[in-house]
Amino acid sequence: MRTKLLRLTALLLLWPLAAAANAPSPDPALREAFLAHAAERYALTAEEVETWLARSAYRQGIVNAMARPAERTKAWREYRPIFISDRRIADGRAFLARHRAQLEKVQADTGVPAELIVAIIGVETSYGGNTGSHQVLDALYTLGFFYPVSGDPAQVERETNRGRFFRDELAQVMLLAKEEQLDLAALKGSYAGAMGYGQFMPSSYRAYARDGDGDGRRDLFGSLPDVFASIANYFVAHGWQPGQPVVALARKDEDAEPFVAEGLEAKYTLAELGEKGYRPAEALGHDLKATLVTLEGSGGTEHWLGFQNFYAITRYNRSPMYAMAVHQLSREIAAGAEAAPAP
Repeated sequence: MRTKLLRLTALLLLWPLAAAANAPSPDPALREAFLAHAAERYALTAEEVETWLARSAYRQGIVNAMARPAERTKAWREYRPIFISDRRIADGRAFLARHRAQLEKVQADTGVPAELIVAIIGVETSYGGNTGSHQVLDALYTLGFFYPVSGDPAQVERETNRGRFFRDELAQVMLLAKEEQLDLAALKGSYAGAMGYGQFMPSSYRAYARDGDGDGRRDLFGSLPDVFASIANYFVAHGWQPGQPVVALARKDEDAEPFVAEGLEAKYTLAELGEKGYRPAEALGHDLKATLVTLEGSGGTEHWLGFQNFYAITRYNRSPMYAMAVHQLSREIAAGAEAAPAP
């Protein structure tokens, strides 16, 4: 029995070495191109990059997670309950009540509603309760050099571009760690490398994060003032219009032909959409440009007019269902926020 235990212990000790030996290596040409890109675009030395590459590990679980169907493959009737539940609404109201002073200051400074900032955090990380358990370095390394390619000729170019995207994010997280004095080896996030309360990718962190508490750093992991200011700044940078609507319910004429808008940008006048048979269900009192969003809800097909602020939310995540979920959650949070206790 003792001999068997010793053998089992030896196997367990050797397993990490065997796994490392069997792990795939980056394509040499991609690796060299990555070193050149990191040096030319981000002034990272070969020594810096090589040091971090040596500490990066291929994670099959990351590849598996990327290959799994995401929420965006669901219909709206299935997607909505994931993010708009009694628990998430109640937690959002409590979160807003708890941080009302900081959030209202950001709202006053930027015009981005406090409840929208809270809804983003609620959808992304359940108000900071789940910011991700994957090593960011490993996630970006794995997706940058080993992004799963389906073999479908129609998808290969897209998948190749995604690999290039993640390699750039890998370079940017190396630079970000230097800029913000972050311990790169300790950073954890989603399987795609998104980080912090608001799940910013490294490029978004570098471009849009703000120092909300005045300590000279942009900390999206531990400073809520920084988190609030950064999410608001992201929306401002992507064209948020203070005081303007996000969506309005639309009515489809009985004889209207199905219409799919070109992209999510609000570029159609209400008159143009009316000519296609899609009109506001109620008088709006404005003539803002919009796009048409069609969703399959629990009660049937829904048609919505999405304005510039809807488009701004889709810059955070390009799914129209994501944007609608964030908007509707924000409305639910705002509806009862005054009555929510501050723990």
